[in-house]
Amino acid sequence: MIKILTDSTADLSPELVESYRIEQIPLYVYFGEDCFRDGVDFTYEDFWEKLKTTDVFPRTAQPSPADFMEVYRRLLDEGKEVLFIGIGSTISGTISSALLAQKEFPGAPIEVVDSYSLSMGIGLLCVHAGEMVARGMTLKETAEELREMVPRVWVSFIVDSLDYLYKGGRLSKTQAVLGNVLNIHPRIAMAEGRLFAAEKIRGKRRAVKGLIDWATKEPEKIDPLMISVTHCDAGEEAEEIADILREMGLAKEVVVTKAGAVISSHCGPGTVGILYIAKED
Repeated sequence: MIKILTDSTADLSPELVESYRIEQIPLYVYFGEDCFRDGVDFTYEDFWEKLKTTDVFPRTAQPSPADFMEVYRRLLDEGKEVLFIGIGSTISGTISSALLAQKEFPGAPIEVVDSYSLSMGIGLLCVHAGEMVARGMTLKETAEELREMVPRVWVSFIVDSLDYLYKGGRLSKTQAVLGNVLNIHPRIAMAEGRLFAAEKIRGKRRAVKGLIDWATKEPEKIDPLMISVTHCDAGEEAEEIADILREMGLAKEVVVTKAGAVISSHCGPGTVGILYIAKED
């Protein structure tokens, strides 16, 4: 039996985790000297309460090779084959830890897939992996199919404030201050595993419209299985966007998921994104 394994930045909903029997390895979030396992040591609500009531900006860290070895060993002892799909190697060292741990089990049925993505960009690959496994595909077949799918994962999101991107080292202080003063809400996108500002839009409502326009400009290219709307403490806005996408009939399911502590630490409250996989050309 193939066990789908991912990390906590995949931002999968509890329903998707249960439906596809996915296991998650947590990344770490530090508030000063206090260390928490993402999605394990505090609830979604606890994290936001802490983030909004402390002056300490959280730091994040990848799981260690030892963390992966522990999980690999347990799953292999249970007779499972392991398929790990993790946060992009261009933005985290998690894949590196997974690969180092894999070397400790030579010949074992373990495949590591670099998503070159984040959040539900990873999550959607996990969902597709679950569908492939259900169809009887082998571990190697599934891993190869996912690697071919990786360049077709589309991710874009808008942030409410530029402060978190500045604190996380993604923007200069001048860019952040000026952007906040001008009410700029950049639409952040990913290409080849790198984040970049695709558009700079003034006003949150216009930015939301820009995000939806980006996602729906070529509806025939959207894979019909699932679209995700993922948010950082912006549930109402995410549901509004999801309803618009549902009315357009773009996919069988439009799911709304909450970003975990790691993603939220870098983006901040009010962030909302749309993620989907494009069809093959």
